[in-house]
Amino acid sequence: MAKKKIFTSGVAKKSRAAKKSSALKRVVARGAAKVRVPASNLTHVDAHGRAAMVDVGEKAMTARRAVAEARVMISPALAQHIRKNSLAKGNVLDVARLAGIQAAKRTDELIPLCHSLPLDSIQVRAELRRDHVYIWSEAKVTAKTGVEMEALLAVAIAALTVIDMGKSIDRAMTIEGLRMLEKEGGRSGHFVAGAQARR
Repeated sequence: MAKKKIFTSGVAKKSRAAKKSSALKRVVARGAAKVRVPASNLTHVDAHGRAAMVDVGEKAMTARRAVAEARVMISPALAQHIRKNSLAKGNVLDVARLAGIQAAKRTDELIPLCHSLPLDSIQVRAELRRDHVYIWSEAKVTAKTGVEMEALLAVAIAALTVIDMGKSIDRAMTIEGLRMLEKEGGRSGHFVAGAQARR
């Protein structure tokens, strides 16, 4: 009789465990369902919530343009060296400008979900101001997707180049105000940043 009780007790425990497991599976399934986001809502996420490159095959080719800026805050000593072109590594402003142009052309290799774009034009300016080097870029393309990341990457890499070339004089440099100033073309229309832009 005791054996029978032990056996039925074991069956009951297994039954309770099975119910708990089934309930847990239902909770997990509901959570997974929440993770699945329709591609129409988030264009860089697939039906399972995974990062994915946007399919632009059906979009029209349009002229697109993006403008970005950044500032590298520098010390008076470094500003003087840049002004006199007396740094050991060479002309900071010229090298930074070229680095930005080169970076824009390789954006798809550096930003995982960016499309390869045949740039029509990429311009980069690097100017010494009172307490900073001001960096500006403009990227243009005729394509099915925007050129914002190319413009932003151009100023980011130009800014890092200023830091690399000037770090022997000023190790406390900072990059500030890296942002999109303007973009046009495509479905999202024309965007212009607020009037607080520091030119």
